[in-house]
Amino acid sequence: MSPDDGAGDWNDDTESFGDAGPEDAAAFDTEADVTCPHCGESMSLALDPAGGRAQEYVEDCQVCCRPWRVRLWYDATGAAEVQIQPVE
Repeated sequence: MSPDDGAGDWNDDTESFGDAGPEDAAAFDTEADVTCPHCGESMSLALDPAGGRAQEYVEDCQVCCRPWRVRLWYDATGAAEVQIQPVE
């Protein structure tokens, strides 16, 4: 589910991972390479699959310390789609 598919409130992080148990946890992405929308630096962002299939939160850049909004969602294979937007 992505923010553009019109399937309701995509950032409702109460959606579970279904039958994925602890042995399946390794199947979900735990890192993503992102670029700060403020300073342009590339870095690795730690992801927490335990937060649910869809997540939205604010995190500060590791380089320039300015905030970004992180939106992420996991697809059926456990791959994470990550979107970074500046917080002004």
